Amino acid sequence: MTFMNAPVEFPARVVESFGRRAIVRTGDGERLATELFGKRLSIVCGDEVHVRMPRPVAAASGDPPRIISVAPRRTLLQRTDSRGRTEPLASNLTLLAAVIAPEPAVDAYIVDRYLAAAAYAQIDSAIIVNKSDLAAAAGFAALIDEYRHAGYPVVAVSALNRDAIDDLRALVKGQSTLLAGQSGVGKSTLTNALIPDSEQLTRSLSDATGEGRHTTVSTALFRIPTGGELIDSPGVRDFAPALVSDATVQRGWPEIVRAAPGCRFHNCLHLREPGCAVIAAVEEGAFSARRYESYKRLLNIMRELAPDYERRR
Repeated sequence: MTFMNAPVEFPARVVESFGRRAIVRTGDGERLATELFGKRLSIVCGDEVHVRMPRPVAAASGDPPRIISVAPRRTLLQRTDSRGRTEPLASNLTLLAAVIAPEPAVDAYIVDRYLAAAAYAQIDSAIIVNKSDLAAAAGFAALIDEYRHAGYPVVAVSALNRDAIDDLRALVKGQSTLLAGQSGVGKSTLTNALIPDSEQLTRSLSDATGEGRHTTVSTALFRIPTGGELIDSPGVRDFAPALVSDATVQRGWPEIVRAAPGCRFHNCLHLREPGCAVIAAVEEGAFSARRYESYKRLLNIMRELAPDYERRR
């Protein structure tokens, strides 16, 4: 990119951020190390921003390019910490792909909460079964069936099966996809399979910001050569979505959304209400009892965190 003698402003995309510093990708594919302008500005990976490049004289003296504004976000994936504080994770996503594998053992409740967070943000979801060539513990196949029955697309991927990678490419083509899941499920391996030069790009980002990294320690966005974008996020030990109302929690379970119109009361929370179609479906075996328990757990988490959250508003 060629700059005139006067400051230049141009649009860009945040591909990685470190507090007040970030790497952006310009329209012609150049990657620039930038800083935020002003104390009130905050960004996340995926943001569309406006950058001001200083005059050559200022740049020569160490004045860096600065992000001066952030465009409105079409979607925003968020999480909540143990004190009820909301933290944005990535913006402008169209697909959240929850990655599971036969090992490490799946914490299905974390997976459910990721899927719910995507639903609250109006982001589509899918399940990626990585390391599908490995022997799975009892119940793993049943868990996959639970997600299929709920209505989530499921793609099985194996390093030994090149066709499976093609299925994954088809799933993410044209999408802005975030890979989410526990540590060790192989998200970075999937990123490398879809984007062969992702490790080299990651090293260049680290050099530009002065931040060293080995495995994924921050969220980073890459272009997929065959179409689409991929955001690789750090592995987690726990996760909770941004806080929502009691009535909204159920929207994270598509099978509840389908069954709820049959409930006697329009404001049914599917706990102990008479005439609840969801409870009836669980009792009849038409709805996974584990998924129903997962819904109740998240409802309780939201209720426990809400008082502190409200006091801070």
